[in-house]
Amino acid sequence: MEDYGYISENIENIRKNIDAACKRSGRDPKDVLLLAVSKTVDVDRIKVAVDCGLNSLGENRVQEIMEKYEPMGENVKWHLIGHLQTNKVKYIIDKVELIHSVESIKLAEEINKQAKKHNLVMDVLVEVNMADEESKFGVKPEETEGFIRELALMDNIRVRGLMTVAPNVENGEENRVYFRNMKQLLVDINAKNINNINMDILSMGMTGDYETAVEEGATIVRVGTGIFGKRDYTK
Repeated sequence: MEDYGYISENIENIRKNIDAACKRSGRDPKDVLLLAVSKTVDVDRIKVAVDCGLNSLGENRVQEIMEKYEPMGENVKWHLIGHLQTNKVKYIIDKVELIHSVESIKLAEEINKQAKKHNLVMDVLVEVNMADEESKFGVKPEETEGFIRELALMDNIRVRGLMTVAPNVENGEENRVYFRNMKQLLVDINAKNINNINMDILSMGMTGDYETAVEEGATIVRVGTGIFGKRDYTK
């Protein structure tokens, strides 16, 4: 039997870091969700994290949610955090709590359509390409308000906030400007009082920069390798 004690130690350390970041920025740690990113992680290891109280799990791929959904049971909440293809929406629409990666009208329309079929309203985040990286998905910051105005007209979608994937940097401090701009964008759009739009979620920050993200207002940090160790992509 493999020893997974390192997972609970990692989680304890991350929680301490989040608490400290909240203290530095005058925030309540209860306002920050630590989302365990279980990409490529097997069910046994995920269960250790859930036993430590992390019952919100983030997956990049629809297929992995499908594979882990039954084994993990009903006590966990799934978040789809990776790029979502329109033809895959129907598989997860009734399985996920939140879709973090809405960045096209086509995708939003499909989510709206599938949600309607299931008689539910799907909570979504708009993915913003804050650092303007060519390799990343996301709406441009200056186009975000217009995009959200279109989503606001869809009956079966509820825009809960914004998400970004910041650049992969050695020092998390380098991403502070992007996190700060994300927070400002959320505040600015909320101030427009768009019908049906009241955003309270900022999904930003990963293993290398979640403390900086928390200091700048993140309400969800997406941590994978920091919890489970290096990913094994061979499986």
